[in-house]
Amino acid sequence: MTKYPHVFSPIEIRGVLFKNRLEQAPPGALNGADEQGFSTDKIVRSFKQFARGGIAICTVGNCSIDHNEACDEPQQLVLSDPACVLKLKPFARMCEAFGCHGSLELTHPGMFCLYDMSGHPSYSASSFVYTAEEVKARAAGREPVPTIEMSKEHIRATIDKFARAALFCKQAGMKMCMIHGAHGNLPAQFFSTRYNHRTDEYGGSLENRARFALELLDAVRAAVGEKFVIEYRISAEEFHPLGTHFDETLKFIELIKDKVDILHVSAGLHDVLGENHYMRYLYQNYTMEQAYNVHFAADIKKAFPDLIVSTVGSIKDVAMAEEILAAGKADFVAMMRPLHADFEMARKYAEGREWEHTPCLRCACGNSRSRDNMCAVNPMWGKYEEYPDGVLPPSPVKRKVAVIGAGPAGIEAVKWLVQRGHDVTLYEKESVVGGTVRKAVSAPFKTDLRDYLAYMEEYVKHVGARVLLGTEVTPELLEAEGYDAVYAAVGADPVELRVPGAERAVWAPDAENGETECGERVVIIGASSVGTEASINLAMRGKKVVVIDSAPQVSLMATGAQGDLLRLTEQYGIERRLGLRVVEITADAVVVENADGERESIPADTVLTAVGMKPRRAEALKFMHCCPETNFFMIGDCADPADIREATRTAFNAARHL
Repeated sequence: MTKYPHVFSPIEIRGVLFKNRLEQAPPGALNGADEQGFSTDKIVRSFKQFARGGIAICTVGNCSIDHNEACDEPQQLVLSDPACVLKLKPFARMCEAFGCHGSLELTHPGMFCLYDMSGHPSYSASSFVYTAEEVKARAAGREPVPTIEMSKEHIRATIDKFARAALFCKQAGMKMCMIHGAHGNLPAQFFSTRYNHRTDEYGGSLENRARFALELLDAVRAAVGEKFVIEYRISAEEFHPLGTHFDETLKFIELIKDKVDILHVSAGLHDVLGENHYMRYLYQNYTMEQAYNVHFAADIKKAFPDLIVSTVGSIKDVAMAEEILAAGKADFVAMMRPLHADFEMARKYAEGREWEHTPCLRCACGNSRSRDNMCAVNPMWGKYEEYPDGVLPPSPVKRKVAVIGAGPAGIEAVKWLVQRGHDVTLYEKESVVGGTVRKAVSAPFKTDLRDYLAYMEEYVKHVGARVLLGTEVTPELLEAEGYDAVYAAVGADPVELRVPGAERAVWAPDAENGETECGERVVIIGASSVGTEASINLAMRGKKVVVIDSAPQVSLMATGAQGDLLRLTEQYGIERRLGLRVVEITADAVVVENADGERESIPADTVLTAVGMKPRRAEALKFMHCCPETNFFMIGDCADPADIREATRTAFNAARHL
């Protein structure tokens, strides 16, 4: 008896059977097409990672319908040549082999085909200068190039291209496709009064602005016939002040509802450079609520109860999907980044292995173009050529291994060492696991990191290693055990300030966790992610916070949430003062000096530091001779302080070949 009856409930649409309600949302930046835009073995192997995990729908994102005017990414699939069909068949067969349906997201980005990429002006509903083109032109020292308004003949030709692309999907063996009408792509540009200034039958009234999408859907249906599922992706809300809002979206749905089989409800706009705040709704970061878009799907489902609705956006796992489906808020749940984090999520929940599920951190994979290190918590990501089934092969020699430290690096090493068949003992001097992650979870917006900490706590109970908490490791202890290999994951310490009065300062995470009581006026030295997050956390508690840093500019991009962190600092009245060097910490102030040598005292009841970490290399190296020296590894922060992404990567790389 499944604990997730709604998730693992089959559904039939137009004679097509879907084995469950889990859909892999179409990803960006995972392209691997050849020079002609045809599918390759690389694409098949890449998406096999998701298909084999138990989902019902596997979707390749951003497939262009027209090589000449609708490409906005390198190596994306192009569906304008009939020769693409033969190349697509292996993808369709691969999905079928795992009992899921392959699908392609058919896209024309319209204005997003920037002049600098395509070499010609972009086409759209009307002629206008798009924000991103203004930014690009200014950077290139040229005049901005406006979009070209599509003629009626061009509109009909473009609609035909969508229909032909859908037919190619069917001819390749797929039983469905997705039409991308969300995120400001061409159908949305026609519907938006922000971009559509036409006065003919494709502009003006809401019905006229919807005409492009309506004719497109009719043409696709005519091309593919009745036994083919059409999924249509929308942005329920674009969030831009001049964009399409939810009340208009509901009216749009009323017009298209009988022409679509699955309505895929997303939100937001593509990156528009100068206005990239609106792209955050596509790549929702850890400062935002989980299941962020679900209320839109729920309202649509309530308004159109017979419409099959898929919801997407920060839905983290199968248990959350079950709650959404059970409440009748949607009929399908789509995920992408959680499947980056754990390809096998569906299978693990179906088999009762929830403890093994690795939760997504909603960090920075949406900003990453690296296939080697795209996911912070899944270092297996992108290694489909080396490990086509997503597992490490058994080691030819079973070894007795010690792992010292139960933070992210230590636990990750245990995971892969056990998978290889080694006899593993995990040592942790504290009575709990987590390392510095435990210090970083107190802020209200750190829900995802708390999920990761809970995963680590649960994982060590089941992983199959001997786990010794509250155990101080010594070289003598390890030597007595006779280990064949030792992995040191002993972490790092905060960097100490070297200024008069530095002893008065406290590491910021200690203050966040209540280990140090803060006064009303708090000065935080260090404006990177740690300092910024601490400032927001304390300001939420009513503290008056000033953040200072010697650097004139500080990037938070490693977190994937830079814009939202800065918006929160503004919301909570946090003063950020950059380019100031700390000279002294007194009993009631921090004395700083600017680039001109001018000094100033900033009042402070409590001074916190967040100026970096220094590795505990000396502590780690004490264990180097407790095993054959070539089998000693330093992983995580004790090797080089960084983030969870680097901790898991170094652990994986050190464990996979032992």
